[in-house]
Amino acid sequence: MPQAALDTVAEENPAHFVHPSCAFLRAYWEQKRGGRAMPSRADISPAQLKDHLGWVMILDVLPGGRDFRYRLIGTLVTQYFFADSTGRTVMEAFAPNGEAVAKSVNGVFRKVARDKIVMRTAGQANWLSEGLEEFEAIYLPLSDDGESVTHILHAFVCDRDRMLLARQIARLNGGKLIAQPPPKVA
Repeated sequence: MPQAALDTVAEENPAHFVHPSCAFLRAYWEQKRGGRAMPSRADISPAQLKDHLGWVMILDVLPGGRDFRYRLIGTLVTQYFFADSTGRTVMEAFAPNGEAVAKSVNGVFRKVARDKIVMRTAGQANWLSEGLEEFEAIYLPLSDDGESVTHILHAFVCDRDRMLLARQIARLNGGKLIAQPPPKVA
């Protein structure tokens, strides 16, 4: 049974990232924006992100900023979630996890678009599905007109080696992920 989303933290305008891909993307975003509030989608070059593309997503902000459509999703993200939601909205992609989860995830994107801020989320993802690895995510607003957020550059990362090992174990275990045992208390 999935746990509550309380295992996840959310930070506005974070100063620190644990995963190198999140730290890189924050620095890249800062460089591309220069003196502007945020860079545009045209400023983002996949060639410059090549070492991090597996974790990267770009979402279109839909009219009214109430939902977001996945335009691009990196292969490591699709491996993590066992699905490719390219072309789907955030609400559609997370609907199988229940309305509360879909609204919670969508709410982070809405805050980024509405407030034009960088966000970080991190923690356990067992509230999505048992056995998912710890993650860190960054949400970076992009603007084609210099005022409203039109896209969000997003990365969702985890320990790749641990994730791939867990997936290999799951394949050998008939497709079932094996949940991490709770830490021992001394």
